Amino acid sequence: MQLRKFITKVILVSMCATTGFTAFEFVQAPEASTVSAATSSKADKVISLAKSYSGRVSYDWGTKNSSRLIFDCSSFTQFIYRKVGVELKWGTKYQKSQGYGVSKSNLRKGDLVFFDTIGVNNRVINHVGIYMGSGKFIHNTPVKDGLAVNSLTTGYWKDKYVSARRVL
Repeated sequence: MQLRKFITKVILVSMCATTGFTAFEFVQAPEASTVSAATSSKADKVISLAKSYSGRVSYDWGTKNSSRLIFDCSSFTQFIYRKVGVELKWGTKYQKSQGYGVSKSNLRKGDLVFFDTIGVNNRVINHVGIYMGSGKFIHNTPVKDGLAVNSLTTGYWKDKYVSARRVL
């Protein structure tokens, strides 16, 4: 294995010299399990942070007031993710395109989940929450005037689900 690494370095240094690069550093990518563990840890932090604001935030559509803890659904997700170093734009219109899409069957903790809450589900996204695992998500909602944890698989939200994005 050491010989293989050495040969790889020699080839890369030769390629750099041939193409005119004057400096080169060999950096090995982290193991996939390390990346997965870091993502999982960040997702747990997102969920823990979101839950810590239960009973402390209120809902107001079109509002982003972090000093008074008044948010709409997307400004709340923006607020939480920013605390773990992930920048989201404000508005489901923008958040629905950030990161990359994942199917409902492949959801992971920390994924953004999107809904159509107006009339029949014609897939027009107007609400967002944070997937917590085990079929549940947390979101800032006008129905409760604050945070709620609901199921994706039963009740009202089951038929309102549209899509999900992975941003961690």
